This record gives sequence, structure tokens and C-alpha cells, in this order.
Amino acid sequence: MGGMTSCPLNNEPRWPVAPTGSAVVFLVDASSRLERRLLEGWIERHRPETARAGDCRLLTLPSSRRRGRSRLDPELEAVLATDEDPVLAPLRVAWLPGLKDGVRAVRLGDLLTFGDPRDPGRIRQRSLLRRNLDRCRIVAGEPAAASELRARWSKSAGSGSGSTTGLPEFVARQAALALERAERRVRGARYKVPRLVDQEILGSPAFRGGLSRIAREEGRPEAVVVREATAGLREIAATHSPFVIDIVAHLIHLLYAHGYGDRLQYDHEQLAGIAALSQRHPVVFLPTHKSNLDHLVLQYALHENGLPPNHTAGGINMNFFPVGPLIRRSGTFFIRRSFRDDTVYKHVLRSYIDYLIEKRFSLEWYLEGGRSRSGKMLPPRFGMLAYVVDAYRRGKSDDVHLIPVSIAYDQIHDVGAYAEEQRGGAKEKEGFGWFIGVIRALRRRYGKIHIRFGDPLSLRSQLGMPMPGAVSNTDERSVALQKIAFEVSVRINRATPITPTSLVTLALLGSGDRAFTVADTRHGLANLLHYVEQRKLPTTAQLFHLESDAGIQLTLDALVENGVVTRFDGGPELVYLIGAEQQLAAAYYRNTVIHFFVNTAIAELALLHVGERPYDDPVQEFWAEAMRLRDLFKFEFFFAEKESYREELCNELAIQDADWEARISEGPEGAGRLVRSFRPFSAHRVLRPFLESYQVVSDNLQRLEPGKRLDEGQFLSECLGLGKQYQLQRHIESASSVSKVLFQTALKLADNRGLLSASDSDIRERRQAFATEIRAALRRVEAIAALGASRRAGIIP
Repeated sequence: MGGMTSCPLNNEPRWPVAPTGSAVVFLVDASSRLERRLLEGWIERHRPETARAGDCRLLTLPSSRRRGRSRLDPELEAVLATDEDPVLAPLRVAWLPGLKDGVRAVRLGDLLTFGDPRDPGRIRQRSLLRRNLDRCRIVAGEPAAASELRARWSKSAGSGSGSTTGLPEFVARQAALALERAERRVRGARYKVPRLVDQEILGSPAFRGGLSRIAREEGRPEAVVVREATAGLREIAATHSPFVIDIVAHLIHLLYAHGYGDRLQYDHEQLAGIAALSQRHPVVFLPTHKSNLDHLVLQYALHENGLPPNHTAGGINMNFFPVGPLIRRSGTFFIRRSFRDDTVYKHVLRSYIDYLIEKRFSLEWYLEGGRSRSGKMLPPRFGMLAYVVDAYRRGKSDDVHLIPVSIAYDQIHDVGAYAEEQRGGAKEKEGFGWFIGVIRALRRRYGKIHIRFGDPLSLRSQLGMPMPGAVSNTDERSVALQKIAFEVSVRINRATPITPTSLVTLALLGSGDRAFTVADTRHGLANLLHYVEQRKLPTTAQLFHLESDAGIQLTLDALVENGVVTRFDGGPELVYLIGAEQQLAAAYYRNTVIHFFVNTAIAELALLHVGERPYDDPVQEFWAEAMRLRDLFKFEFFFAEKESYREELCNELAIQDADWEARISEGPEGAGRLVRSFRPFSAHRVLRPFLESYQVVSDNLQRLEPGKRLDEGQFLSECLGLGKQYQLQRHIESASSVSKVLFQTALKLADNRGLLSASDSDIRERRQAFATEIRAALRRVEAIAALGASRRAGIIP
């Protein structure tokens, strides 16, 4: 064994450079006697011939891999207290995975049978050294003079005295961090994870000062506040483990591969560009939240590109066995659902985010807060973003880049549960049984998963330069904060790809409650496909399948397999139907892309409004109606600022007719000719479900006696009943309009317009006016639907 520990290893580091006359003190991180002998052997081999016996010493660091087995060498304090200025050089042994096809890869079999190959036990270390010498490396951290470390410590602690209390622990932490950076160069960036979160945050003077202030303000003992903060940090912080990171990556692949195929669909070069950006600034990934797979597939995409997992904010509801411990150790930190009045918890969370931003660790959370049950992006939540903005404003980084991420699925396993919740059913509580259900559901085939990255958004470009040392406590109602969140949401929508599933459901749901042959579906898709190509909208590679009958049938049959579409083959022709009970599920896929068609739909309704009677200035009236409709749907869609919105509508109209303004100026006849020329017609496909749900809410509001306080839960239950009644009576056309999610948004709009007040004297009249506005818009939607039917029948071109 002595011969093996003294023989040279591959790629050995060089002896640290020290000023003439300065001693070198090696700070050794060894998990076993064998590792210590390996490090001693390296020192003997590389000691300069001119070095004297007293020019080199070894002191022990606490082992990073065998916690509690070794302690900080007490001699370190004496070394740091002398007038001499030795160079301190950290040393460690790193163990690497075996080679497979020229790549050092950790295989799932290794992890489950022998444990982490990068952290072998003492017996396995001896075996590796005999059989696989190439898997052992000596790692040397960046050396530093004792005087330099003492200066760093004084600056961080705000201490100007000659005392060295706390200095040895600080030096040990700095050595551990230097070794982590050096080991990353050997292992790769995939394992860039924080090791000393507790010590660095809890030991920060700013953090302790904040706790002292809270204790004074609340009249509590400081020791109690410190204990509470320590427990809070341990509750929140992720505890990364390279071993678990690799296990989770393998399990993620096993989890999604059967349902979605072996490979995720994304641009590797685009991800490489984001990785390069993260070397200069902290980045924050903000993905859409369509499924519980969202975080997992993004994590796997990072892993297979050799990138570290993001520090991902997760709800405390996901912290259940076995999911919670696994995802915490692979990057997730858990946040309580509510902590508005908990000043200690807020201080801990703010300090944790500050730490991650300052150390340039990538973050991730869902801007929408929860999963979208309708398929459409939810309004952004501002809490986590406010913490990041505060960290930037206080100078924790000179910039932060927000990365919009759209994760699109051909189909998802959750859609049936989402439809049930929209009908008023209860959300299934997350737990072990729920997790097993997810695994079972993924045995079916759901198509592909597509990840798209939008253009990064720089906080410096939005907020100006940071002000280090400034006090910042961003209010969630801040206009600047909301504009940032809105812009990220717009960029996510802009990057979302149109899938065959989304376009087929958009076509079928907009064509009435009837069955279609494959040929009918092809005709219904023709104008939609032309519009997508004309506007150069983002699509998946599979969209070209819809150019052939075989590809259309393949898409329809995939929807049949998962119960979204019904197929009837008992007649001479094969036909497909989205039945009433299937419409909410089908609408989910449609809603993922309707934002691309909203402006055209609004233009259609505004043109019909202008075409109903003569106006002194038809163009001005067109814009007034378009803005009224923009206001009507402001809680459903992300509209640009008014001037930009006008420009977007102008571009939409120019696609249909370059002389659109002249046509509108001709009055009702010109506006009518212009709207009849639109290809495709969109309002009945896009806006009808929202308007019909608004109709149900407005009618139910009129039934509410003035002066009576509205109970939201009871009111929504009444809307579900009234909506079902309207559907049976054919007062509404779309079964997807009977949706608790849509009713909630309609109620939000009514509240915004002051229609929920229990005391206003004119409340009855204003509720009536709201209902009239909705019915007028619906009447125009029916006119667009009639135009679509006429075009299918060949009555109009």
C-alpha cells in the first residue's frame, strides 16, 4: 500500500508558489488514512529540493465527506496568530467515475449497488487504487497568504482588533470553498453546489444584525430569535448532494421516457448560450407550469448538458416522503405557503436569496405560482421576484438575467384532473399515493416534451444600476416589479411553440358540436396553418405532420388514445368528435396557443361593431371598440401597452389587407368586406368560451339582491349550476365555458369594475350594463361563427 500512495497520479497539481522565506502550510481534507497518505506522498514528490524541513507543515481540515470524523486542527489558530506570513494551500483527494465510451459517467447501477463512485468508502478506496489508478486525483485549491486571509476576515466581520477569534473557522471555510472550485474543474460544472450555506449565512454580520434588530423591535430575547432563524434556514435551504443529483437525473429519465420518448426537444446551442451568461451573472429560470414534470424535465435538460441543477423554489406541500428528501438534495428549497407576518422567516428567506444571487447560483421558480388548469398562462405572482429585485438593488450582483422558459407538451397526463377541477371537483392532495398515481399515468404515451427559451431579460436594463449598501424592500404592488413580471410573461408566450395537438383542438372546437372526417379536419386546418406560416409563429418540428391526412389522423388518434377525442368507425367513413364532456380537456390544449390569435379575434369583433351602423369617424370608432375589448379581456391575456398594442393590431390588419384603414373609412360596407376577407376567422374559436363564462357570471350577478354581500364559494357553485343549465338549454354553445377557472376570472373583472359592492345605489343598473356589453360581444362572435360556416359551405370565398 505504501508503494501505491507514493507513486505519481494522473494530472497532478503543481507545488504552490510562495514568497522567498515563507513557509507553506497545507490544509488537508482527508476522509481516511489512505487519503492522508496519498496527500503526504504528493507533498514528498513535489517538495522543492531547496525547501527546508520546517518550510512545510500539514494541518487537518474537517472532512467534507466524513462529517464528524475529523475536526479543525487546533494548531491553525497558532499559525494565524504569529507574525510570520505562511502560504496556506488546501489539498484534497478526488475520486472520479469510471470511463464509459470515453466519458466519465455515473451509471444508475453504480449508484444503487456501490454508492457514489466519487465518495468511496475506505475499503473501496483501496480497491480503486489497485485497479483504477486513473480514477484518483489530487486536488489543490487556490493558495493564499495568511495576511490576505486575515484581511478578508476583518473586512467580512467588520473587525479591526488584533483578536483571531473566529479566524481559523473562516480560513477553514475559505479553504473548503477553494477546494470545491478546484474539484469542479476536475468533475465539471454539473456539481457546482453550495457547501457551507448555514455557516456563511448564520455567520454573516448583516444577517446577525438583522436578527438583533428584529429582537429589539419585537421585544424578544435575541437567543430565541437566533434559534428560530437557524431552524428556518434549515427548513428552507436545499442540501445538495452530487450522489442524489445523479440518482434523481436517472430517475427523471426513467419517469418521463416511457410517456414522452427518450429525448427532450430543445435547442442545445441556446442552452449553451444561457450557460455562458450564467458564468458572468446569476440567472433565474422562469418556466411555465403546466405539469408536475416541468421542473424535472428542465433539471434533466441541464444535467445532460453538464450544468448544475437550479436552486428551485418549491411549495412546502411537495415536501413529503420520498419526494421531498430527494428533490431537496437535488436543488429544491421549500417555502411556506404563507408567512406574511413572520418577520424572522422573511429575513431568513431574503438572506438566502441574497446569498444565492451573490454567489451566482442559478435560481428557478414558477412565475405563475401554481399549475394552470386552463392551459393559458396565469397572471404572475410577485413575491419571489421581489426578493431577487431587492438583492439586485442592494448590489448583491451587478446584473441578474431572467430566463423565460416555455415547457410545452403534446399531451399531459394531468389534463383529466384539471378538467374535473374546472367542473368544481377538489384538487387531489399531494402525497405518496398521489405520486404513485403519477408514475402509473406515465405508462401511457403522450407524445413529446418541447422546451423553449425566450430572450433573457436584464434587471439592469429595467431598473438601472444597483446601489450597494442601499436599503431595498420592494413592494409587490410596485409598478416596476409588475412590468418586469409582465414582460417575462409576454416573452414566455412569444416562445411557446404551436403543437399539432394545440392546432387541431383549436380547429375542431371552433367548428361546432359535430363530427369531422380527416378530410374535414384538413380543410379546417388549412387557413390556420397558412396563418402560422405567414406570421412565422414558433412551432414544433412535428407540425408539418398536419400537412398530410396521415399526419392529421396520427394526431387525432393520439387524442383518442387519451380520451380527449372520440372516434366512430361504424359507418362508411371514419369520423372524430370532441364530445361535451371532453371539451374542457381539449380546450386545455387549445388555450396553450390562443394568445397568438387574440389580436385577430379582437379586430374581427371591432370591425363588426363598426359595420353595425354609420359613424362620423369609423377608424376612430374601430380603435375605441378595440380598446374596450382589450379592457374586457385584460385579466385573461397579456396585452402590450396601449401604443404598442395599436401597433400590433395594425400589423395584424396589414396581414389581412394592406389597405385596411381605407376599407374601414368606407363605413359599414367597407368594414364588412374587410372582416369577411379574414383568413382564418378567429373570434368564435378564441373568445367565445370566455364571453360565455362572463355571461353566466353577469346573469348570476343580476340575480344577487343589491345590498347582499357576495359569498365567493357559494356564488361560483351557483355559476357552475347555471352554466350547466345554459349548456343544456343551448343558451351557450361551448361546454368548455362552464369552468370554475373562467368564472373566477370573470368575477375578478366584475370586482375590478365595482360590480360586487353591496352598497352602491346604482349597482343594479351597472350590472345590467355589464351583461348587455357581454351579450353584444357574444352576438358578434356568433356572426363570425356564421361567416366560418358560410366559408366551409362555399357560400363566401
